[in-house]
Amino acid sequence: MSGLYERPSLWVRVAPIFLGFDGPLLLAVALLTAGGLVTMYSVGFDSGTRFGDHARNAAIAFGVMFVVAQIPPQRMARLGPPLYAIGVALLVATMVFGVTKKGATRWLHVGVVDIQPSEVLKIATPLMLAWWFQRREGQLRLLDFIVAVVLLVIPVAFIVKQPDLGTAILVLSTGLYVIFFAGLSWRLILPVLLLGGAAITAVVLSEDRICQPEVSWPLLRDYQKNRVCTLLDPTKDPLGKGFHIIQGGIAIGSGGVTGKGFMKGTQTHLEFIPERTTDFVFAAFAEEFGLVGAASLILGFLFLIFRGLMIAAEAPTLFARLLAGAVTLSFFTYAFVNMGMVSGILPVVGVPLPFISYGGTAMVTLGLGLGILMSISKSRRLVQT
Repeated sequence: MSGLYERPSLWVRVAPIFLGFDGPLLLAVALLTAGGLVTMYSVGFDSGTRFGDHARNAAIAFGVMFVVAQIPPQRMARLGPPLYAIGVALLVATMVFGVTKKGATRWLHVGVVDIQPSEVLKIATPLMLAWWFQRREGQLRLLDFIVAVVLLVIPVAFIVKQPDLGTAILVLSTGLYVIFFAGLSWRLILPVLLLGGAAITAVVLSEDRICQPEVSWPLLRDYQKNRVCTLLDPTKDPLGKGFHIIQGGIAIGSGGVTGKGFMKGTQTHLEFIPERTTDFVFAAFAEEFGLVGAASLILGFLFLIFRGLMIAAEAPTLFARLLAGAVTLSFFTYAFVNMGMVSGILPVVGVPLPFISYGGTAMVTLGLGLGILMSISKSRRLVQT
């Protein structure tokens, strides 16, 4: 009889915490993180403690992923509204009491540290929108999409005001992914896409006229106008505003097929590439590892995105599907915008390359997103069993 009352072993008690993680997703993240550490060691070895700090940030991100993965999606849904409200309140506080650095009021002094509240909205906004559409499941009307757009525009407007165009793009795109996956009609999407394409074409064709110093652009600040004009023709100011794009292009092109080799990038180590450990780390990576390395990195991101979309497609609830799809495509937005601006096809904005660029806050946000995907994957397996 005593055997009936034996306590289960320690492994039996803790196994559910460690088991159930999505193996392919974990492998993709591990490989990308390893690539980031190798890159940071090369490009940041003469930048003080960048490599050590990057390794620490990666460890923290994995810890955050592990903890968040233990939270069931049902509980995450309940966190959406309060987290969104706190994030918006912090944005308002930042606008009123924020710390200004380099002309931007993006930080809020709390205790002994400065925090960047806009980072909270990268996760809070899709959480809130997924919760909203979950509540309206089976009875969606046009008004529900209008409410979702308003919920999205509020934080984006505050972030643009700071100004922080890079974070605003990430929050906006993540929210739009949720709205799209919720069933927004293509009849509403196509006119916006056509209008955007026409606007871009008009800007390119009229670049000589609208990029004159005396011409003001509505809704955009001068530095934002200069970024677009520099993208259209960086050679007009090769030692000033166009320096970043030109040097990034030289570094990528000089890497050739196989690259110059680990720690042998001349553009990188002679400091011709500005922000080589953060925004322009892809240029440094491509110089040292060439086309082969860049293609491998892109394939790694594609595999990560494909696996995330598979998790979204197999998620057991509408909330989980919307959230997983939005988080997954946020990784695509990170990578596409970063590589695009470094390669000269998009304006330069402050968007890091996931798992490769240096940055503690961004890495923790990535860990949160991965934890959400892991949690949804685990919930799917529990439903199947």
